[in-house]
Amino acid sequence: MNKDIEKLEKFERLAQKRVSEVMNRLRLIGNLSDKRNYSFSNDHIREMFDAIESELRVAKGRFKSDMTEGQSEFVFKKRKTSK
Repeated sequence: MNKDIEKLEKFERLAQKRVSEVMNRLRLIGNLSDKRNYSFSNDHIREMFDAIESELRVAKGRFKSDMTEGQSEFVFKKRKTSK
């Protein structure tokens, strides 16, 4: 088999699996919107989606050029809690 065809098939196989995993994880993130089970602020929502959108921009950019990796994990910023 031609090397280019092997590379294309490998790309398609891995991309389909990885994109499906991301789609499933996004659905799970969407489940966090259930206010009967979770409490969150608009700041939490903004931080989560800013991080996701930033990482998506980095991933898309890597297909256009040799951009560096994005952040490795997401952590909420620390806030003062009011009591």
